Amino acid sequence: MTLPDVSLCTIAFADGGRVPALGLGTWRMGERGAARATEEASLRHALERGVRLFDTAEMYGDGGAESVLGAALGAAMRARDVARESLFIVSKVLPQNGDAAGVVAACDASRRRLGLDVIDLYLLHWRGGVPLAQTLAGFERLLARGHVRRVGVSNFDVDDLDEWTALTGGARCDANQVWYSLGERGPEHALIPWQRRHGVPLMAYCPLDQGALARHAALRGVGERHGAAAATVALAWLLGQPGVIAIPKAVQPQHLDDVLAAPRLRLEDDDHAALARAFPAPTRRRPLAMR
Repeated sequence: MTLPDVSLCTIAFADGGRVPALGLGTWRMGERGAARATEEASLRHALERGVRLFDTAEMYGDGGAESVLGAALGAAMRARDVARESLFIVSKVLPQNGDAAGVVAACDASRRRLGLDVIDLYLLHWRGGVPLAQTLAGFERLLARGHVRRVGVSNFDVDDLDEWTALTGGARCDANQVWYSLGERGPEHALIPWQRRHGVPLMAYCPLDQGALARHAALRGVGERHGAAAATVALAWLLGQPGVIAIPKAVQPQHLDDVLAAPRLRLEDDDHAALARAFPAPTRRRPLAMR
């Protein structure tokens, strides 16, 4: 896939700013020193192929994923292969660090590991025991200092978002990151309609159900009609949902090829019908899946 195919696939924030609709996640990176060179090389390859959105978190590898990503980004920027202003980097703070001072300290540590002055989108990883008002106070400090450009949440359902947005500063919620895929369509019942009404993009993690959808017979069948991999079909379906950003993980070159082919794949009515039969839409609200 060429660079324009990736960069022209974007989603709008409520304020009109735009973000790539397809990026890469880094979960399970940075956990083993022996894999670091391979992981850095895969991220550099993704940058060369035009990927500009990367998702990470202080939890992943106890900061190791941020360090791996930071090394890949730093090398690419020093080589002038990519400009910082073209990148969109997402990281997340653990809920136990969610008080006002803890948020600031955690963000400082993440920025050091990433080698970046500013994180483009900073999320509360999931809701913990710290009052949300304290997390918001920390986010406000980070925004005022220019250490983050946008803030949001992860693994929040409708009730959590209602509480968040009712607090001082809570109207600023630029994204909610949840498990959403053909195999996990629960967010469609109540959460996605809420986010669309409020102009909050949904970032879909585990969009391939941790690899299970890449082996699904129904997706393979649709893919055969288009000369596409099952994973490509699953991601193309997701990218067709308004306001949704997909962040699969792809380390192997073939897997990256399958991911980057998704924006070019146009599913037809028969394809959508086959996928709806294999993966029915939810008929009732149920708890969010979490990884």
